[in-house]
Amino acid sequence: MKKMIIVAIIVAMAAVTACSKVPAGYVGVKVNLYGSVKGVNADEIGPGRYWIGMNEELYVFPTFTQNYVWTASKTEGSPNDESITFQTREGMSVNADVGISYHINPDKVATIFQRYRKGIEEITDIYLRNIVRDAFNQYGSQVNVESVYGSGKNELLKNVDAAVKQSVADIGIVVEKIYLSGSIRLPNQVVAALNRKIEATQRAEQRENELREAEAEAKKKVAESRGEAAAVLTRAKAQAEANIILSRSITSELIKYEATKKWDGKLPKFSGGQNIPMISVFEEK
Repeated sequence: MKKMIIVAIIVAMAAVTACSKVPAGYVGVKVNLYGSVKGVNADEIGPGRYWIGMNEELYVFPTFTQNYVWTASKTEGSPNDESITFQTREGMSVNADVGISYHINPDKVATIFQRYRKGIEEITDIYLRNIVRDAFNQYGSQVNVESVYGSGKNELLKNVDAAVKQSVADIGIVVEKIYLSGSIRLPNQVVAALNRKIEATQRAEQRENELREAEAEAKKKVAESRGEAAAVLTRAKAQAEANIILSRSITSELIKYEATKKWDGKLPKFSGGQNIPMISVFEEK
């Protein structure tokens, strides 16, 4: 009878205990759930299988890079809207899907648990998200909405990234990167105002381009006219110089010689029947 009782006790104890596994790439934390040391004594354990008693609980923390996006989409991550909303300098609400890449320092897993008393999912969903949101509110409130949407976005992300890294570095969470997943969402009236400003800027740039093109075309025509005028002047000067040279080369002897080459030996006839010589006979010098 006594043996049966002992067996029953062993079976009952086995029923309230379980064999749990710490996979490779993880560090386990075995925690006592009852008594005065509830949750205080956290023992780190490496990969392997472990029996967890009825007053104990096992948490596993990955030591490889984790990537999570707090998004408004119900089909990614949580079914709830986890996107980050913050205020700009003008008090405008800006919303964005924000991602984080981080890993856990394997030497500080127990410290992380003692700090938050939660597993990695709860730490990511609650505590890390709050730290990131607060950083966006801190630095987003220092810039205007147009800057957040445009040229100041990278500077904002740089400041948030640095602030979050500093906040959790001593705890043992190593943040690799804070980033935006998709475009920043702005209030409708802000989007309309920015679109009007962009359109006005584009029209102004178009007019400037057209003006520059017109000026370039006018300069081209002036250059062409000057080129034509210069060409005409050059040809005229060349012709004038040729005429001068030609006129200097013409003598009376040359004229007589050319006329003689063309004379067919016949004298021209005029009315009245008189023959008049066309040219005189060369005089002997």
